[in-house]
Amino acid sequence: MAIKVLVVDDSSFFRRRVSEIVTKDADLEVIGTASNGAEAVKLAQQLKPQVITMDIEMPVMDGISAVREIMAKCPTPILMFSSLTHDGAKATLDALEAGALDFLPKRFEDIATNKDEAISLLQQRIKALGRRRVFRPILPRTTPTKPSTTSGASPARETLQPQRTAPRSSAPVARPSGKKYKLLLIGTSTGGPVALQRILTKLPANYPHPILLIQHMPAAFTPAFAARLNGLCAIDVKEAQNGDQLRAGCAYLAPGGMQMMLERGGTYGRIKIVAGSMDMNYKPCVDITFASASKLSGGETLAVVLTGMGADGREGARMLKNVGATIWAQDEASCVVYGMPQAVTAAGISSQSIALDDMAEAIIRESGRG
Repeated sequence: MAIKVLVVDDSSFFRRRVSEIVTKDADLEVIGTASNGAEAVKLAQQLKPQVITMDIEMPVMDGISAVREIMAKCPTPILMFSSLTHDGAKATLDALEAGALDFLPKRFEDIATNKDEAISLLQQRIKALGRRRVFRPILPRTTPTKPSTTSGASPARETLQPQRTAPRSSAPVARPSGKKYKLLLIGTSTGGPVALQRILTKLPANYPHPILLIQHMPAAFTPAFAARLNGLCAIDVKEAQNGDQLRAGCAYLAPGGMQMMLERGGTYGRIKIVAGSMDMNYKPCVDITFASASKLSGGETLAVVLTGMGADGREGARMLKNVGATIWAQDEASCVVYGMPQAVTAAGISSQSIALDDMAEAIIRESGRG
C-alpha cells in the first residue's frame, strides 16, 4: 500500500509542487493539504497520514507549534522544510526538538545538483519515514547543564518537551572491554540531531577523550547546532575549524559542506577541514572522517554509527576495525531510520547494537569513566 502523506504549507504553489513530486512515486499518496499549522493538527487527527511535510513559517499557527501539538495528540513522522539561513537553522532545530524527524531545504536547488536528483531525494526521505513499523517520538529529555558566562543571561534552552522514552533493545550492553582509547567518533544522519543531544548531554565535563561528530547537515545549520549543543552539554562542543588541536572533553562538529579529517599534531591530533569533491554524496561524510582516523588513532578509537539513511560510515568503520578499533551501532528499535547502523551491523563490522537510551552510559563505561 502507498504511504499516505499530508502536505502543509501556506504557499499554494509549494503545496502543489510538493504534491506533484510525491504523487510521481507509486509508493506515495497525498491524502490532504493544509495551509497553516492549525489545519495541519486537525487533518492529522482526521486523516491519520503516515508522514507529514511541514513548513515552518505559516499564519494562524507556525510549523513548530503544529509539530508540538501533533506529537501530543497524534504522533506522526514529520519532515520539515527550511530555509538555509541562520534563523532557518535555529527554527529547524526547534522543530526537531519538538519531535520532527527530518528536514530538507525548501529551495529544491539547494537539495541536489539537478532537478531529478532533488525529486528522488525528497521521495526517498518521505518513504524512509513512512516505512517505520511503529512510530514513537524520540525527544531530548535534558535541561542545560552548562552555566551561562554572562550574569543574568539564560541558557540557550531552559526547558525541553515532555519526556518520551525511546524503545529499548532487549540485548544487554556488554561489560567494558578494558581497552584504552584516545578518540571517540560518532557518525549519523536522519534523526541524528536529537540522538546526538541525547548522548552528549549525558557525558561528564571530564570525559577523557576528544570527540568527533559527523552529522549530515547543510553548512548554514552546523554553527547553530554546535552552539545549541554547547549550551546544553557539560562537555564543550564547537564547529570544527581547520587547525583545531584536539583536546579531551571537547566535541568537534564537522562543518556542513566540507570534509573533516585528522592529521598529526599535538597530543591527540589536529583537525584538517577540506572542501569535498563535487561527486561526493555527503558533505560531511562519515566514511572520510572514519578513514582518516584509522590512519592516526588506529585501534585506540571507539566509533559509533547512529540512525541515518544509506550506508555512509560502513567503509570507514571497516578500515577502523581492520586496525583494531571498536565499532558500535545503534539498535534498530531506537533508530529513526535503520540504514547506516544496519549497514555496519549486516557487514559484521560492529561488535554491539545498543539502544539510544543506553548509548551514553555504555560510552562512559567503555571509556573508563563509569
